[in-house]
Amino acid sequence: MNHMDDNDGVLDDAFDDEEFDHGSLEEELRQAAAILDPVPAELRQIAIEAYALHDLDARIAELTFDSLVDAIPVRGAVDVPRMLTFHSGGLTVDVEVTTHGLMGQLLPPQPASIEVLDGPRAGAALTADDMGRFTSDAPPAGPFALRLRTDGEVVVTEWLRA
Repeated sequence: MNHMDDNDGVLDDAFDDEEFDHGSLEEELRQAAAILDPVPAELRQIAIEAYALHDLDARIAELTFDSLVDAIPVRGAVDVPRMLTFHSGGLTVDVEVTTHGLMGQLLPPQPASIEVLDGPRAGAALTADDMGRFTSDAPPAGPFALRLRTDGEVVVTEWLRA
Protein backbone atom coordinates (compact mmCIF):
# COMPACT_ATOMS: atom_id res chain seq x y z
CA MET A 1 0.00 0.00 0.00
CA ASN A 2 1.42 3.35 -0.99
CA HIS A 3 0.66 6.57 0.88
CA MET A 4 0.77 10.07 -0.51
CA ASP A 5 3.15 12.54 1.10
CA ASP A 6 1.01 15.41 2.38
CA ASN A 7 3.76 17.95 1.67
CA ASP A 8 4.47 17.47 -2.01
CA GLY A 9 2.19 14.70 -3.32
CA VAL A 10 5.09 12.29 -3.91
CA LEU A 11 4.66 8.62 -2.99
CA ASP A 12 6.21 7.79 0.33
CA ASP A 13 8.40 4.73 -0.25
CA ALA A 14 8.92 4.17 3.47
CA PHE A 15 5.54 2.40 3.63
CA ASP A 16 6.07 0.24 0.54
CA ASP A 17 5.84 -3.37 1.84
CA GLU A 18 7.85 -4.73 -1.08
CA GLU A 19 10.91 -2.64 -0.24
CA PHE A 20 10.60 -2.50 3.57
CA ASP A 21 13.18 -4.68 5.37
CA HIS A 22 11.24 -6.40 8.20
CA GLY A 23 14.35 -8.31 9.30
CA SER A 24 16.32 -5.19 10.15
CA LEU A 25 13.37 -3.66 12.00
CA GLU A 26 12.99 -6.84 14.06
CA GLU A 27 16.72 -6.82 14.90
CA GLU A 28 16.59 -3.15 15.93
CA LEU A 29 13.58 -3.86 18.17
CA ARG A 30 15.41 -6.83 19.76
CA GLN A 31 18.44 -4.63 20.48
CA ALA A 32 16.26 -1.89 21.97
CA ALA A 33 14.44 -4.41 24.19
CA ALA A 34 17.75 -5.93 25.33
CA ILE A 35 18.98 -2.48 26.37
CA LEU A 36 15.77 -0.97 27.78
CA ASP A 37 14.15 -4.11 29.31
CA PRO A 38 16.71 -6.91 29.61
CA VAL A 39 15.81 -10.36 30.95
CA PRO A 40 17.25 -10.53 34.48
CA ALA A 41 20.26 -12.84 34.61
CA GLU A 42 18.74 -14.75 37.55
CA LEU A 43 15.54 -15.47 35.60
CA ARG A 44 17.50 -16.57 32.54
CA GLN A 45 19.59 -18.92 34.73
CA ILE A 46 16.47 -20.39 36.38
CA ALA A 47 14.93 -21.06 32.96
CA ILE A 48 18.08 -22.79 31.71
CA GLU A 49 18.36 -24.87 34.88
CA ALA A 50 14.67 -25.83 34.84
CA TYR A 51 15.00 -27.03 31.26
CA ALA A 52 18.12 -29.02 32.14
CA LEU A 53 16.21 -30.78 34.92
CA HIS A 54 13.45 -32.16 32.73
CA ASP A 55 13.12 -35.92 32.38
CA LEU A 56 12.34 -37.08 28.88
CA ASP A 57 10.77 -40.29 30.19
CA ALA A 58 8.78 -38.61 32.96
CA ARG A 59 5.06 -38.09 32.79
CA ILE A 60 3.89 -34.58 33.62
CA ALA A 61 1.42 -34.25 36.48
CA GLU A 62 -0.90 -31.43 35.49
CA LEU A 63 -2.06 -28.89 38.06
CA THR A 64 -5.84 -29.30 38.41
CA PHE A 65 -6.47 -27.31 41.60
CA ASP A 66 -4.67 -24.37 43.19
CA SER A 67 -6.32 -22.76 46.20
CA LEU A 68 -4.82 -19.38 45.24
CA VAL A 69 -6.88 -19.48 42.06
CA ASP A 70 -9.72 -21.94 42.55
CA ALA A 71 -10.79 -21.54 46.21
CA ILE A 72 -13.12 -18.96 47.66
CA PRO A 73 -11.15 -16.75 50.08
CA VAL A 74 -12.15 -16.80 53.75
CA ARG A 75 -12.50 -13.31 55.18
CA GLY A 76 -10.05 -12.60 57.99
CA ALA A 77 -8.03 -15.77 57.42
CA VAL A 78 -4.26 -15.29 57.57
CA ASP A 79 -1.45 -17.76 56.86
CA VAL A 80 -3.85 -19.99 54.95
CA PRO A 81 -2.05 -23.03 53.51
CA ARG A 82 -1.88 -23.30 49.75
CA MET A 83 -3.58 -26.47 48.54
CA LEU A 84 -2.46 -28.00 45.25
CA THR A 85 -3.70 -31.04 43.35
CA PHE A 86 -1.85 -32.62 40.42
CA HIS A 87 -3.08 -35.44 38.16
CA SER A 88 -1.16 -37.76 35.86
CA GLY A 89 -2.93 -40.81 34.51
CA GLY A 90 -4.26 -42.72 37.53
CA LEU A 91 -2.01 -40.87 40.02
CA THR A 92 -3.18 -37.89 42.09
CA VAL A 93 -0.78 -35.82 44.19
CA ASP A 94 -2.31 -33.57 46.87
CA VAL A 95 0.11 -31.04 48.39
CA GLU A 96 -0.33 -28.48 51.16
CA VAL A 97 2.29 -25.69 51.19
CA THR A 98 2.69 -23.55 54.32
CA THR A 99 5.35 -21.25 55.71
CA HIS A 100 6.53 -24.21 57.80
CA GLY A 101 7.02 -26.67 54.95
CA LEU A 102 4.92 -28.94 52.83
CA MET A 103 3.01 -32.15 53.24
CA GLY A 104 1.23 -34.29 50.76
CA GLN A 105 -0.25 -37.60 49.80
CA LEU A 106 -0.26 -39.79 46.72
CA LEU A 107 -3.52 -41.39 45.65
CA PRO A 108 -3.82 -44.28 45.28
CA PRO A 109 -1.62 -44.63 48.37
CA GLN A 110 1.81 -46.02 47.53
CA PRO A 111 5.43 -45.66 48.57
CA ALA A 112 7.59 -43.33 46.48
CA SER A 113 10.73 -41.26 46.57
CA ILE A 114 10.12 -37.56 46.01
CA GLU A 115 12.51 -34.75 45.16
CA VAL A 116 11.58 -31.11 45.62
CA LEU A 117 13.06 -29.40 42.56
CA ASP A 118 13.97 -25.78 43.16
CA GLY A 119 16.80 -24.95 40.80
CA PRO A 120 19.74 -26.67 39.18
CA ARG A 121 19.82 -29.41 41.81
CA ALA A 122 17.13 -31.39 43.52
CA GLY A 123 16.29 -29.92 46.90
CA ALA A 124 14.84 -31.98 49.70
CA ALA A 125 14.69 -35.75 49.19
CA LEU A 126 11.44 -37.03 50.68
CA THR A 127 9.92 -40.47 51.05
CA ALA A 128 6.23 -41.29 50.80
CA ASP A 129 5.19 -44.05 53.20
CA ASP A 130 2.88 -46.98 52.36
CA MET A 131 -0.09 -44.62 52.79
CA GLY A 132 1.45 -42.25 50.22
CA ARG A 133 2.11 -39.51 52.81
CA PHE A 134 5.18 -37.27 52.74
CA THR A 135 6.35 -34.12 54.56
CA SER A 136 9.13 -31.55 54.44
CA ASP A 137 10.09 -29.02 57.10
CA ALA A 138 11.50 -26.64 54.49
CA PRO A 139 9.00 -24.62 52.43
CA PRO A 140 9.95 -23.98 48.80
CA ALA A 141 11.66 -20.59 48.48
CA GLY A 142 10.97 -19.93 44.81
CA PRO A 143 9.73 -21.78 41.75
CA PHE A 144 9.44 -25.49 42.51
CA ALA A 145 8.21 -28.81 41.19
CA LEU A 146 8.08 -32.33 42.57
CA ARG A 147 9.70 -35.36 40.93
CA LEU A 148 8.11 -38.62 42.11
CA ARG A 149 9.56 -42.05 41.53
CA THR A 150 7.14 -44.90 42.08
CA ASP A 151 7.27 -48.50 40.83
CA GLY A 152 9.52 -47.84 37.83
CA GLU A 153 7.62 -44.69 36.88
CA VAL A 154 8.78 -41.06 37.04
CA VAL A 155 6.23 -38.28 37.35
CA VAL A 156 7.11 -34.57 37.49
CA THR A 157 4.60 -31.91 38.53
CA GLU A 158 4.22 -28.62 36.74
CA TRP A 159 6.50 -25.83 38.03
CA LEU A 160 4.90 -23.30 40.37
CA ARG A 161 5.94 -20.22 42.29
CA ALA A 162 5.97 -20.73 46.04
